[in-house]
Amino acid sequence: MRPLPAPFDQLSAGLPAEIDVAGSELLNRRLLTKDLAFPLDERAAFGLHGLLPDRVLSIEEQLALEHEHLRRKTDDLERYIGLAALQDRNATLFYRLLAEHMDEYLPVVYTPTVGRACQEFSHIVRRTRGIWLTPADRDRIPDVLRAAPYEDVRLIVVTDNERILGLGDQGAGGMAIPIGKLALYTAGCGIHPVLTLPVSLDVGTDNRALLDDPLYLGYRAPRLRGAAYDAFVEAFIQGVHAVWPGCLIQFEDFKQHNALRILDRYRTRIPCFNDDIQGTAAVVLGGVLGALRHLAEPWSEQRIVLVGAGAAGVGIARLLRLAMRADGMTPGEVAAALVLVDTSGLVHAARADLDPDKADLAMPAEAAAAAGLVVSDAGRAANPGLLEVVERIRPTVLIGTTGHAGGFTEAVLRAMAAGTPTPIVLPLSNPTANTEAVPADVLAWTDGRALVATGSPFPAVPIDGRRRQVGQANNVFIFPGLGLGAIVAEAAEVTDAMFLLAARTLADHLTADRFAEGAIYPSVAELRTISRAIAVAVAREAIESGQSPLPAATDVDALVDRSMWWPAYAPYRRSPRLDAPAT
Repeated sequence: MRPLPAPFDQLSAGLPAEIDVAGSELLNRRLLTKDLAFPLDERAAFGLHGLLPDRVLSIEEQLALEHEHLRRKTDDLERYIGLAALQDRNATLFYRLLAEHMDEYLPVVYTPTVGRACQEFSHIVRRTRGIWLTPADRDRIPDVLRAAPYEDVRLIVVTDNERILGLGDQGAGGMAIPIGKLALYTAGCGIHPVLTLPVSLDVGTDNRALLDDPLYLGYRAPRLRGAAYDAFVEAFIQGVHAVWPGCLIQFEDFKQHNALRILDRYRTRIPCFNDDIQGTAAVVLGGVLGALRHLAEPWSEQRIVLVGAGAAGVGIARLLRLAMRADGMTPGEVAAALVLVDTSGLVHAARADLDPDKADLAMPAEAAAAAGLVVSDAGRAANPGLLEVVERIRPTVLIGTTGHAGGFTEAVLRAMAAGTPTPIVLPLSNPTANTEAVPADVLAWTDGRALVATGSPFPAVPIDGRRRQVGQANNVFIFPGLGLGAIVAEAAEVTDAMFLLAARTLADHLTADRFAEGAIYPSVAELRTISRAIAVAVAREAIESGQSPLPAATDVDALVDRSMWWPAYAPYRRSPRLDAPAT
Protein backbone atom coordinates (compact mmCIF):
# COMPACT_ATOMS: atom_id res chain seq x y z
CA MET A 1 0.00 0.00 0.00
CA ARG A 2 1.33 3.42 -0.92
CA PRO A 3 2.26 5.70 1.99
CA LEU A 4 -0.24 8.31 3.11
CA PRO A 5 0.38 11.91 1.98
CA ALA A 6 2.46 14.09 4.30
CA PRO A 7 2.12 14.86 7.15
CA PHE A 8 -0.35 12.04 7.75
CA ASP A 9 2.21 9.38 6.89
CA GLN A 10 4.14 10.39 10.01
CA LEU A 11 1.14 11.18 12.18
CA SER A 12 -0.59 7.86 11.48
CA ALA A 13 2.55 6.08 12.67
CA GLY A 14 2.68 8.19 15.83
CA LEU A 15 5.90 9.90 14.70
CA PRO A 16 6.80 13.60 14.95
CA ALA A 17 5.62 15.50 11.88
CA GLU A 18 6.33 18.92 10.42
CA ILE A 19 3.18 21.04 10.38
CA ASP A 20 3.03 24.08 8.13
CA VAL A 21 0.00 25.89 9.58
CA ALA A 22 -0.22 27.74 12.87
CA GLY A 23 -2.51 29.80 15.09
CA SER A 24 -6.22 29.77 14.45
CA GLU A 25 -5.77 27.98 11.16
CA LEU A 26 -4.19 25.01 12.96
CA LEU A 27 -6.95 24.98 15.57
CA ASN A 28 -9.55 24.90 12.80
CA ARG A 29 -8.01 22.01 10.83
CA ARG A 30 -10.14 19.07 11.94
CA LEU A 31 -7.52 16.45 11.08
CA LEU A 32 -4.68 18.37 12.73
CA THR A 33 -6.15 20.11 15.76
CA LYS A 34 -5.68 18.76 19.25
CA ASP A 35 -7.86 21.45 20.81
CA LEU A 36 -7.10 21.67 24.54
CA ALA A 37 -4.58 18.80 24.29
CA PHE A 38 -1.88 20.93 22.62
CA PRO A 39 1.10 20.73 25.03
CA LEU A 40 2.83 23.91 26.16
CA ASP A 41 5.80 23.56 23.81
CA GLU A 42 3.53 23.20 20.78
CA ARG A 43 1.41 26.13 21.94
CA ALA A 44 4.57 28.23 21.93
CA ALA A 45 5.84 26.87 18.61
CA PHE A 46 2.57 27.38 16.76
CA GLY A 47 1.35 30.68 18.20
CA LEU A 48 -1.49 29.19 20.23
CA HIS A 49 -0.95 31.04 23.51
CA GLY A 50 -4.00 33.14 24.26
CA LEU A 51 -6.12 31.11 21.84
CA LEU A 52 -6.62 28.34 24.40
CA PRO A 53 -7.38 28.26 28.14
CA ASP A 54 -4.43 27.59 30.43
CA ARG A 55 -5.22 23.95 31.20
CA VAL A 56 -3.69 21.21 29.02
CA LEU A 57 -5.95 18.15 28.80
CA SER A 58 -5.01 14.59 27.93
CA ILE A 59 -6.97 12.83 25.20
CA GLU A 60 -8.55 10.67 27.91
CA GLU A 61 -9.83 13.79 29.67
CA GLN A 62 -11.16 15.11 26.36
CA LEU A 63 -12.99 11.83 25.82
CA ALA A 64 -14.53 12.08 29.27
CA LEU A 65 -15.79 15.57 28.43
CA GLU A 66 -17.30 14.38 25.14
CA HIS A 67 -19.06 11.52 26.92
CA GLU A 68 -20.46 14.05 29.36
CA HIS A 69 -21.70 16.28 26.54
CA LEU A 70 -23.37 13.42 24.69
CA ARG A 71 -24.94 11.77 27.70
CA ARG A 72 -26.64 15.01 28.68
CA LYS A 73 -28.66 14.81 25.46
CA THR A 74 -31.91 12.89 25.78
CA ASP A 75 -32.56 12.36 22.07
CA ASP A 76 -30.47 10.15 19.77
CA LEU A 77 -30.82 12.56 16.85
CA GLU A 78 -29.32 15.29 19.04
CA ARG A 79 -26.49 12.89 19.90
CA TYR A 80 -25.99 12.32 16.17
CA ILE A 81 -25.76 16.08 15.62
CA GLY A 82 -23.33 16.35 18.54
CA LEU A 83 -21.09 13.62 17.14
CA ALA A 84 -21.19 15.22 13.68
CA ALA A 85 -20.09 18.50 15.25
CA LEU A 86 -17.20 16.73 16.97
CA GLN A 87 -16.18 15.11 13.68
CA ASP A 88 -16.16 18.55 12.07
CA ARG A 89 -14.15 20.10 14.91
CA ASN A 90 -11.64 17.44 15.99
CA ALA A 91 -11.61 14.33 13.81
CA THR A 92 -8.97 12.48 15.84
CA LEU A 93 -11.04 12.79 18.99
CA PHE A 94 -14.23 11.76 17.17
CA TYR A 95 -12.70 8.59 15.73
CA ARG A 96 -11.08 7.70 19.07
CA LEU A 97 -14.42 8.08 20.84
CA LEU A 98 -16.14 5.87 18.28
CA ALA A 99 -13.36 3.28 18.20
CA GLU A 100 -13.25 2.88 21.98
CA HIS A 101 -17.03 2.90 22.47
CA MET A 102 -18.38 1.29 19.31
CA ASP A 103 -21.12 -0.57 21.16
CA GLU A 104 -22.50 2.68 22.60
CA TYR A 105 -22.19 5.01 19.61
CA LEU A 106 -22.67 2.71 16.62
CA PRO A 107 -26.49 2.96 16.94
CA VAL A 108 -26.13 6.75 16.91
CA VAL A 109 -23.63 7.14 14.07
CA TYR A 110 -25.39 4.47 12.03
CA THR A 111 -28.57 2.45 12.18
CA PRO A 112 -31.11 3.14 13.54
CA THR A 113 -30.45 6.85 14.21
CA VAL A 114 -28.92 7.54 10.80
CA GLY A 115 -32.35 6.87 9.28
CA ARG A 116 -33.78 9.85 11.14
CA ALA A 117 -30.73 11.88 10.15
CA CYS A 118 -31.42 11.14 6.48
CA GLN A 119 -35.05 12.19 6.85
CA GLU A 120 -34.15 15.42 8.65
CA PHE A 121 -30.90 16.09 6.78
CA SER A 122 -31.83 19.44 5.23
CA HIS A 123 -32.83 20.72 8.66
CA ILE A 124 -29.95 19.39 10.77
CA VAL A 125 -26.91 19.77 8.49
CA ARG A 126 -24.35 22.15 9.95
CA ARG A 127 -21.40 21.62 7.66
CA THR A 128 -21.36 19.80 4.35
CA ARG A 129 -18.95 16.99 3.65
CA GLY A 130 -17.90 15.04 0.57
CA ILE A 131 -18.80 15.61 -3.07
CA TRP A 132 -22.28 16.22 -4.46
CA LEU A 133 -22.83 15.47 -8.16
CA THR A 134 -25.98 16.46 -10.04
CA PRO A 135 -27.00 15.86 -13.67
CA ALA A 136 -25.63 19.32 -14.47
CA ASP A 137 -22.15 17.98 -13.61
CA ARG A 138 -22.17 15.07 -16.05
CA ASP A 139 -19.60 16.57 -18.44
CA ARG A 140 -17.30 17.95 -15.72
CA ILE A 141 -17.19 15.19 -13.11
CA PRO A 142 -13.37 14.87 -13.02
CA ASP A 143 -13.07 18.59 -12.31
CA VAL A 144 -15.66 18.38 -9.54
CA LEU A 145 -13.93 15.39 -7.99
CA ARG A 146 -10.62 17.26 -7.96
CA ALA A 147 -12.26 19.79 -5.64
CA ALA A 148 -12.28 17.11 -2.91
CA PRO A 149 -10.24 18.07 0.15
CA TYR A 150 -7.72 15.23 -0.28
CA GLU A 151 -5.64 14.40 -3.33
CA ASP A 152 -5.10 10.65 -2.93
CA VAL A 153 -8.56 9.15 -2.43
CA ARG A 154 -8.54 5.35 -2.33
CA LEU A 155 -12.04 4.63 -1.01
CA ILE A 156 -15.35 6.14 -2.08
CA VAL A 157 -18.74 5.31 -0.62
CA VAL A 158 -21.39 6.50 -3.07
CA THR A 159 -25.19 6.53 -3.01
CA ASP A 160 -27.89 7.71 -5.36
CA ASN A 161 -30.17 8.09 -2.30
CA GLU A 162 -33.10 6.06 -3.63
CA ARG A 163 -33.33 3.17 -1.18
CA ILE A 164 -32.13 4.50 2.16
CA LEU A 165 -32.45 1.68 4.71
CA GLY A 166 -36.15 0.81 4.70
CA LEU A 167 -37.15 4.44 4.22
CA GLY A 168 -37.01 4.71 0.45
CA ASP A 169 -36.06 7.82 -1.51
CA GLN A 170 -34.48 10.41 0.80
CA GLY A 171 -32.97 12.65 -1.86
CA ALA A 172 -30.00 14.68 -0.67
CA GLY A 173 -30.51 13.31 2.84
CA GLY A 174 -29.05 10.01 1.74
CA MET A 175 -25.58 11.56 2.05
CA ALA A 176 -25.69 10.69 5.75
CA ILE A 177 -25.19 7.04 4.74
CA PRO A 178 -21.79 7.40 3.01
CA ILE A 179 -20.63 9.75 5.75
CA GLY A 180 -21.62 7.22 8.42
CA LYS A 181 -20.12 4.25 6.59
CA LEU A 182 -16.78 6.01 6.18
CA ALA A 183 -16.73 6.94 9.86
CA LEU A 184 -17.08 3.23 10.60
CA TYR A 185 -14.29 2.40 8.16
CA THR A 186 -11.93 4.64 10.10
CA ALA A 187 -13.04 3.71 13.61
CA GLY A 188 -13.57 0.04 12.78
CA CYS A 189 -10.42 -0.78 10.84
CA GLY A 190 -8.21 2.31 10.83
CA ILE A 191 -8.44 3.48 7.22
CA HIS A 192 -7.21 7.05 7.53
CA PRO A 193 -9.89 9.63 6.63
CA VAL A 194 -7.57 11.40 4.14
CA LEU A 195 -7.98 8.34 1.90
CA THR A 196 -11.79 8.43 1.90
CA LEU A 197 -14.55 10.40 0.21
CA PRO A 198 -18.36 10.27 0.57
CA VAL A 199 -20.22 10.97 -2.68
CA SER A 200 -23.88 11.68 -3.41
CA LEU A 201 -25.19 11.15 -6.92
CA ASP A 202 -27.97 13.68 -6.40
CA VAL A 203 -30.07 12.83 -9.44
CA GLY A 204 -33.29 14.30 -8.07
CA THR A 205 -36.03 12.80 -5.96
CA ASP A 206 -39.57 11.52 -6.35
CA ASN A 207 -40.27 12.14 -2.67
CA ARG A 208 -43.01 14.75 -2.81
CA ALA A 209 -42.51 15.81 0.81
CA LEU A 210 -38.92 16.74 0.04
CA LEU A 211 -39.79 18.61 -3.16
CA ASP A 212 -42.46 20.56 -1.27
CA ASP A 213 -40.06 21.49 1.54
CA PRO A 214 -38.82 25.06 0.88
CA LEU A 215 -35.61 24.27 2.80
CA TYR A 216 -34.79 21.05 0.93
CA LEU A 217 -31.10 21.21 -0.02
CA GLY A 218 -30.97 18.75 -2.89
CA TYR A 219 -31.40 18.86 -6.67
CA ARG A 220 -35.03 19.88 -7.02
CA ALA A 221 -36.23 17.75 -9.91
CA PRO A 222 -37.86 14.37 -10.54
CA ARG A 223 -35.41 11.48 -10.23
CA LEU A 224 -33.30 10.79 -13.31
CA ARG A 225 -34.23 7.51 -15.01
CA GLY A 226 -33.39 5.26 -17.95
CA ALA A 227 -30.56 5.92 -20.38
CA ALA A 228 -29.81 9.36 -18.89
CA TYR A 229 -29.33 7.79 -15.45
CA ASP A 230 -27.05 5.06 -16.83
CA ALA A 231 -24.97 7.64 -18.70
CA PHE A 232 -24.59 9.69 -15.51
CA VAL A 233 -23.39 6.66 -13.51
CA GLU A 234 -20.97 5.78 -16.33
CA ALA A 235 -19.63 9.34 -16.30
CA PHE A 236 -19.09 9.05 -12.55
CA ILE A 237 -17.18 5.77 -12.89
CA GLN A 238 -15.03 7.18 -15.66
CA GLY A 239 -14.42 10.35 -13.65
CA VAL A 240 -13.22 8.42 -10.61
CA HIS A 241 -10.94 6.30 -12.78
CA ALA A 242 -9.48 9.42 -14.41
CA VAL A 243 -8.75 11.17 -11.12
CA TRP A 244 -7.94 8.23 -8.82
CA PRO A 245 -7.17 5.06 -10.80
CA GLY A 246 -7.69 1.93 -8.72
CA CYS A 247 -9.91 3.67 -6.15
CA LEU A 248 -12.26 1.22 -4.42
CA ILE A 249 -15.94 2.17 -4.83
CA GLN A 250 -18.62 0.97 -2.43
CA PHE A 251 -22.15 1.35 -3.80
CA GLU A 252 -24.68 2.09 -1.10
CA ASP A 253 -28.49 2.20 -1.01
CA PHE A 254 -29.24 2.01 -4.72
CA LYS A 255 -32.70 0.59 -5.49
CA GLN A 256 -32.93 -3.11 -6.32
CA HIS A 257 -32.72 -3.29 -10.11
CA ASN A 258 -30.25 -0.45 -10.39
CA ALA A 259 -28.16 -1.95 -7.59
CA LEU A 260 -27.90 -5.39 -9.19
CA ARG A 261 -27.44 -4.06 -12.70
CA ILE A 262 -24.73 -1.56 -11.74
CA LEU A 263 -22.87 -4.15 -9.69
CA ASP A 264 -22.94 -6.71 -12.51
CA ARG A 265 -21.84 -4.06 -15.01
CA TYR A 266 -18.81 -2.79 -13.08
CA ARG A 267 -17.66 -5.52 -10.70
CA THR A 268 -15.04 -6.95 -13.10
CA ARG A 269 -14.17 -3.58 -14.60
CA ILE A 270 -13.14 -1.68 -11.45
CA PRO A 271 -12.57 -2.55 -7.79
CA CYS A 272 -16.06 -2.16 -6.39
CA PHE A 273 -18.80 -3.84 -4.39
CA ASN A 274 -22.34 -3.19 -3.24
CA ASP A 275 -22.63 -3.39 0.53
CA ASP A 276 -26.41 -3.89 0.52
CA ILE A 277 -26.02 -6.92 -1.75
CA GLN A 278 -22.63 -8.44 -0.95
CA GLY A 279 -21.88 -7.05 2.49
CA THR A 280 -25.32 -8.06 3.77
CA ALA A 281 -24.88 -11.50 2.22
CA ALA A 282 -21.52 -12.00 3.91
CA VAL A 283 -22.71 -10.90 7.34
CA VAL A 284 -25.75 -13.21 7.10
CA LEU A 285 -23.59 -16.11 5.96
CA GLY A 286 -21.15 -15.38 8.79
CA GLY A 287 -23.93 -15.54 11.38
CA VAL A 288 -25.41 -18.75 9.99
CA LEU A 289 -21.95 -20.35 9.75
CA GLY A 290 -21.17 -19.38 13.34
CA ALA A 291 -24.42 -20.89 14.57
CA LEU A 292 -23.97 -24.12 12.59
CA ARG A 293 -20.42 -24.58 13.86
CA HIS A 294 -21.50 -24.30 17.48
CA LEU A 295 -24.52 -26.54 16.84
CA ALA A 296 -22.23 -29.00 15.01
CA GLU A 297 -24.70 -29.17 12.13
CA PRO A 298 -23.68 -29.51 8.45
CA TRP A 299 -25.07 -27.55 5.52
CA SER A 300 -26.70 -30.69 4.17
CA GLU A 301 -29.18 -30.67 7.08
CA GLN A 302 -30.26 -27.05 6.58
CA ARG A 303 -33.37 -25.72 4.91
CA ILE A 304 -33.43 -21.96 4.40
CA VAL A 305 -36.39 -19.72 3.66
CA LEU A 306 -35.48 -16.19 2.65
CA VAL A 307 -38.35 -13.70 2.73
CA GLY A 308 -37.80 -10.69 0.50
CA ALA A 309 -36.25 -11.02 -2.94
CA GLY A 310 -34.93 -7.51 -3.47
CA ALA A 311 -31.26 -6.66 -3.88
CA ALA A 312 -30.36 -7.77 -0.35
CA GLY A 313 -32.34 -10.99 -0.60
CA VAL A 314 -30.86 -11.87 -3.98
CA GLY A 315 -27.36 -11.15 -2.71
CA ILE A 316 -27.85 -13.31 0.38
CA ALA A 317 -29.25 -16.17 -1.68
CA ARG A 318 -26.36 -16.03 -4.14
CA LEU A 319 -23.69 -16.21 -1.43
CA LEU A 320 -25.52 -18.88 0.57
CA ARG A 321 -25.77 -20.96 -2.61
CA LEU A 322 -22.05 -20.53 -3.21
CA ALA A 323 -21.23 -21.57 0.38
CA MET A 324 -23.51 -24.62 0.21
CA ARG A 325 -21.98 -25.76 -3.06
CA ALA A 326 -18.48 -25.19 -1.69
CA ASP A 327 -19.44 -27.52 1.17
CA GLY A 328 -20.22 -30.31 -1.28
CA MET A 329 -23.95 -29.97 -1.90
CA THR A 330 -25.11 -30.52 -5.48
CA PRO A 331 -26.95 -27.79 -7.41
CA GLY A 332 -30.15 -29.81 -7.11
CA GLU A 333 -29.78 -30.18 -3.34
CA VAL A 334 -29.16 -26.46 -2.97
CA ALA A 335 -32.17 -25.54 -5.13
CA ALA A 336 -34.43 -27.64 -2.90
CA ALA A 337 -32.95 -26.32 0.37
CA LEU A 338 -32.72 -22.58 -0.43
CA VAL A 339 -36.16 -21.09 -0.98
CA LEU A 340 -37.17 -17.48 -1.66
CA VAL A 341 -40.52 -15.86 -0.95
CA ASP A 342 -41.47 -12.43 -2.31
CA THR A 343 -44.62 -10.32 -2.12
CA SER A 344 -46.34 -12.73 -4.52
CA GLY A 345 -45.36 -15.85 -2.60
CA LEU A 346 -42.98 -18.66 -3.41
CA VAL A 347 -40.34 -17.82 -6.02
CA HIS A 348 -40.58 -20.86 -8.29
CA ALA A 349 -39.63 -21.70 -11.85
CA ALA A 350 -43.18 -21.80 -13.20
CA ARG A 351 -43.86 -18.14 -12.43
CA ALA A 352 -43.97 -15.95 -15.51
CA ASP A 353 -43.43 -12.69 -13.60
CA LEU A 354 -39.84 -13.27 -12.45
CA ASP A 355 -37.03 -11.00 -13.51
CA PRO A 356 -33.71 -12.69 -14.40
CA ASP A 357 -32.23 -12.23 -10.92
CA LYS A 358 -35.13 -14.02 -9.24
CA ALA A 359 -35.45 -16.61 -11.99
CA ASP A 360 -31.85 -17.65 -11.39
CA LEU A 361 -32.78 -18.50 -7.78
CA ALA A 362 -36.28 -19.90 -8.37
CA MET A 363 -37.27 -23.24 -6.87
CA PRO A 364 -37.53 -25.92 -9.58
CA ALA A 365 -40.98 -27.38 -10.14
CA GLU A 366 -39.87 -30.88 -9.17
CA ALA A 367 -38.38 -29.62 -5.89
CA ALA A 368 -41.59 -27.74 -5.09
CA ALA A 369 -43.67 -30.82 -5.88
CA ALA A 370 -41.44 -33.02 -3.71
CA ALA A 371 -42.00 -30.60 -0.81
CA GLY A 372 -45.78 -30.76 -1.31
CA LEU A 373 -46.02 -27.20 -2.58
CA VAL A 374 -48.65 -26.88 -5.28
CA VAL A 375 -47.61 -24.27 -7.80
CA SER A 376 -49.23 -23.11 -10.98
CA ASP A 377 -48.22 -21.05 -13.97
CA ALA A 378 -51.75 -19.81 -14.32
CA GLY A 379 -51.30 -16.78 -12.09
CA ARG A 380 -50.35 -15.49 -8.71
CA ALA A 381 -53.47 -16.54 -6.84
CA ALA A 382 -52.37 -20.18 -6.56
CA ASN A 383 -48.88 -19.27 -5.42
CA PRO A 384 -47.98 -20.62 -1.94
CA GLY A 385 -47.54 -17.92 0.68
CA LEU A 386 -45.00 -17.72 3.50
CA LEU A 387 -46.95 -19.76 6.07
CA GLU A 388 -47.52 -22.63 3.65
CA VAL A 389 -43.89 -22.53 2.54
CA VAL A 390 -42.71 -22.72 6.16
CA GLU A 391 -45.11 -25.58 6.94
CA ARG A 392 -43.92 -27.58 3.93
CA ILE A 393 -40.21 -26.74 3.82
CA ARG A 394 -39.77 -26.87 7.64
CA PRO A 395 -36.87 -24.41 7.53
CA THR A 396 -34.01 -24.42 10.01
CA VAL A 397 -33.12 -20.84 9.02
CA LEU A 398 -35.57 -17.99 8.36
CA ILE A 399 -34.24 -14.69 6.99
CA GLY A 400 -36.21 -11.50 6.40
CA THR A 401 -35.22 -8.60 4.13
CA THR A 402 -38.69 -7.31 3.30
CA GLY A 403 -38.40 -3.77 4.64
CA HIS A 404 -41.81 -4.19 6.30
CA ALA A 405 -42.69 -4.80 9.94
CA GLY A 406 -44.54 -7.84 11.17
CA GLY A 407 -43.91 -10.29 8.34
CA PHE A 408 -42.80 -13.04 10.73
CA THR A 409 -46.14 -13.67 12.38
CA GLU A 410 -46.82 -15.89 15.36
CA ALA A 411 -48.27 -18.56 13.07
CA VAL A 412 -45.16 -18.53 10.86
CA LEU A 413 -42.73 -18.77 13.77
CA ARG A 414 -44.71 -21.46 15.59
CA ALA A 415 -44.79 -23.47 12.36
CA MET A 416 -41.04 -23.07 12.05
CA ALA A 417 -40.45 -24.08 15.67
CA ALA A 418 -42.50 -27.24 15.10
CA GLY A 419 -40.05 -28.35 12.41
CA THR A 420 -36.64 -27.79 14.01
CA PRO A 421 -35.24 -27.90 17.55
CA THR A 422 -33.16 -24.70 17.25
CA PRO A 423 -34.69 -22.20 14.80
CA ILE A 424 -32.25 -19.60 13.46
CA VAL A 425 -34.27 -16.45 12.84
CA LEU A 426 -32.89 -13.28 11.27
CA PRO A 427 -35.42 -10.43 10.89
CA LEU A 428 -33.00 -8.01 9.23
CA SER A 429 -35.01 -5.06 7.98
CA ASN A 430 -33.93 -1.59 9.09
CA PRO A 431 -34.60 0.70 10.83
CA THR A 432 -35.94 -0.82 14.04
CA ALA A 433 -39.58 -0.06 13.26
CA ASN A 434 -39.38 -2.14 10.07
CA THR A 435 -38.10 -5.39 11.55
CA GLU A 436 -40.09 -8.48 10.55
CA ALA A 437 -40.46 -9.48 14.23
CA VAL A 438 -39.04 -8.21 17.48
CA PRO A 439 -36.74 -10.62 19.35
CA ALA A 440 -39.01 -10.95 22.37
CA ASP A 441 -41.82 -12.23 20.14
CA VAL A 442 -39.50 -14.54 18.22
CA LEU A 443 -38.38 -16.16 21.46
CA ALA A 444 -41.89 -16.32 22.88
CA TRP A 445 -43.31 -17.95 19.73
CA THR A 446 -40.50 -20.51 19.48
CA ASP A 447 -40.67 -21.54 23.18
CA GLY A 448 -37.35 -19.78 23.83
CA ARG A 449 -35.45 -22.09 21.47
CA ALA A 450 -34.63 -19.65 18.67
CA LEU A 451 -31.28 -18.08 17.95
CA VAL A 452 -32.15 -14.51 16.96
CA ALA A 453 -30.16 -11.84 15.15
CA THR A 454 -31.52 -8.55 13.86
CA GLY A 455 -30.43 -5.80 11.50
CA SER A 456 -30.84 -3.04 14.09
CA PRO A 457 -29.66 -3.31 17.70
CA PHE A 458 -32.06 -4.77 20.28
CA PRO A 459 -31.52 -5.24 24.02
CA ALA A 460 -31.16 -8.65 25.62
CA VAL A 461 -34.44 -10.49 26.26
CA PRO A 462 -35.18 -11.92 29.73
CA ILE A 463 -36.47 -15.50 29.37
CA ASP A 464 -36.53 -18.43 31.77
CA GLY A 465 -34.42 -16.56 34.30
CA ARG A 466 -31.71 -15.76 31.75
CA ARG A 467 -30.91 -12.81 29.56
CA ARG A 468 -30.75 -13.92 25.94
CA GLN A 469 -28.42 -11.75 23.87
CA VAL A 470 -29.62 -10.61 20.46
CA GLY A 471 -26.78 -10.54 17.95
CA GLN A 472 -26.75 -7.76 15.40
CA ALA A 473 -26.30 -8.80 11.77
CA ASN A 474 -24.62 -5.50 11.03
CA ASN A 475 -22.64 -5.10 7.83
CA VAL A 476 -20.03 -3.25 9.88
CA PHE A 477 -18.63 -6.68 10.70
CA ILE A 478 -17.76 -7.11 7.00
CA PHE A 479 -17.17 -3.97 4.95
CA PRO A 480 -14.38 -2.26 6.94
CA GLY A 481 -12.10 -5.29 6.94
CA LEU A 482 -12.97 -6.25 3.39
CA GLY A 483 -12.35 -2.72 2.15
CA LEU A 484 -9.04 -2.46 4.01
CA GLY A 485 -7.87 -5.80 2.63
CA ALA A 486 -8.75 -4.79 -0.94
CA ILE A 487 -7.03 -1.41 -0.57
CA VAL A 488 -3.78 -2.64 0.98
CA ALA A 489 -3.52 -5.40 -1.65
CA GLU A 490 -4.42 -2.90 -4.42
CA ALA A 491 -6.95 -5.47 -5.64
CA ALA A 492 -8.18 -5.07 -9.21
CA GLU A 493 -11.47 -6.80 -8.36
CA VAL A 494 -13.48 -7.62 -5.25
CA THR A 495 -14.44 -11.25 -5.78
CA ASP A 496 -17.04 -13.62 -4.35
CA ALA A 497 -14.19 -15.61 -2.80
CA MET A 498 -13.29 -12.55 -0.71
CA PHE A 499 -16.83 -12.33 0.66
CA LEU A 500 -16.83 -16.04 1.47
CA LEU A 501 -13.56 -15.60 3.37
CA ALA A 502 -14.92 -12.55 5.20
CA ALA A 503 -17.99 -14.52 6.31
CA ARG A 504 -15.92 -17.49 7.47
CA THR A 505 -13.55 -15.22 9.36
CA LEU A 506 -16.48 -13.52 11.09
CA ALA A 507 -17.86 -16.94 12.09
CA ASP A 508 -14.48 -17.87 13.56
CA HIS A 509 -14.82 -15.00 16.03
CA LEU A 510 -18.07 -16.22 17.57
CA THR A 511 -16.97 -17.60 20.94
CA ALA A 512 -18.63 -20.45 22.82
CA ASP A 513 -19.50 -18.06 25.67
CA ARG A 514 -21.17 -15.60 23.34
CA PHE A 515 -23.10 -18.39 21.62
CA ALA A 516 -24.20 -19.76 25.00
CA GLU A 517 -25.81 -16.38 25.69
CA GLY A 518 -27.93 -16.80 22.55
CA ALA A 519 -25.99 -14.60 20.11
CA ILE A 520 -24.76 -15.73 16.70
CA TYR A 521 -22.54 -12.67 16.24
CA PRO A 522 -19.66 -11.31 18.31
CA SER A 523 -19.99 -8.03 20.16
CA VAL A 524 -19.30 -4.93 18.05
CA ALA A 525 -16.76 -4.03 20.74
CA GLU A 526 -14.51 -6.59 18.98
CA LEU A 527 -14.85 -4.88 15.62
CA ARG A 528 -11.23 -3.82 15.10
CA THR A 529 -9.94 -7.32 15.88
CA ILE A 530 -12.44 -8.87 13.47
CA SER A 531 -11.76 -6.25 10.79
CA ARG A 532 -8.03 -6.89 10.98
CA ALA A 533 -8.52 -10.64 10.54
CA ILE A 534 -10.84 -10.11 7.56
CA ALA A 535 -8.42 -7.64 5.98
CA VAL A 536 -5.56 -10.13 6.25
CA ALA A 537 -7.67 -12.93 4.74
CA VAL A 538 -8.93 -10.73 1.89
CA ALA A 539 -5.50 -9.33 1.06
CA ARG A 540 -3.98 -12.82 0.98
CA GLU A 541 -6.76 -14.01 -1.31
CA ALA A 542 -6.17 -11.05 -3.63
CA ILE A 543 -2.47 -11.88 -3.86
CA GLU A 544 -2.97 -15.64 -4.28
CA SER A 545 -5.68 -15.23 -6.93
CA GLY A 546 -3.69 -12.78 -9.02
CA GLN A 547 -5.96 -9.82 -8.29
CA SER A 548 -3.09 -7.96 -6.60
CA PRO A 549 0.24 -6.74 -8.02
CA LEU A 550 1.97 -7.53 -4.71
CA PRO A 551 4.44 -10.43 -4.62
CA ALA A 552 3.49 -13.75 -3.04
CA ALA A 553 6.12 -13.25 -0.33
CA THR A 554 4.42 -10.09 0.99
CA ASP A 555 4.11 -10.02 4.78
CA VAL A 556 0.37 -9.41 4.73
CA ASP A 557 -0.04 -9.21 8.52
CA ALA A 558 2.57 -6.47 8.75
CA LEU A 559 1.11 -4.65 5.75
CA VAL A 560 -2.36 -4.58 7.30
CA ASP A 561 -1.04 -3.54 10.71
CA ARG A 562 0.88 -0.62 9.19
CA SER A 563 -2.30 0.50 7.43
CA MET A 564 -4.53 0.58 10.53
CA TRP A 565 -4.49 4.03 12.09
CA TRP A 566 -5.27 4.25 15.80
CA PRO A 567 -6.68 7.74 16.48
CA ALA A 568 -4.15 9.42 18.74
CA TYR A 569 -2.20 12.65 18.85
CA ALA A 570 1.41 12.63 17.62
CA PRO A 571 4.11 15.23 18.32
CA TYR A 572 4.27 18.31 16.06
CA ARG A 573 7.31 20.24 14.84
CA ARG A 574 7.09 23.70 13.35
CA SER A 575 7.79 23.55 9.61
CA PRO A 576 10.51 25.89 8.31
CA ARG A 577 8.01 26.96 5.66
CA LEU A 578 6.14 28.91 8.35
CA ASP A 579 9.19 31.12 8.85
CA ALA A 580 10.19 31.49 5.21
CA PRO A 581 9.99 35.08 3.92
CA ALA A 582 6.95 35.86 1.85
CA THR A 583 7.51 35.99 -1.89
